Amino acid sequence: MKGKIAMDISKGDILIMKKKHPCGENKMLVLRSGMDFKLRCVGCSREFMIPRSKAEKNVKSVIKEAES
Repeated sequence: MKGKIAMDISKGDILIMKKKHPCGENKMLVLRSGMDFKLRCVGCSREFMIPRSKAEKNVKSVIKEAES
């Protein structure tokens, strides 16, 4: 069994993704975190749910809520 380290992502963080959203923006605001994430695109404000495993695989970096 492979050991995976869970990323420390919480509500209010901004995720910079490897791939861009269809609107052209690659920053997503975390609205909810758990087994899946509810994200909002910073560019077009579209909200969507994505499984945690898929989201963590596609995250380039995380901007914490306190930093912004």
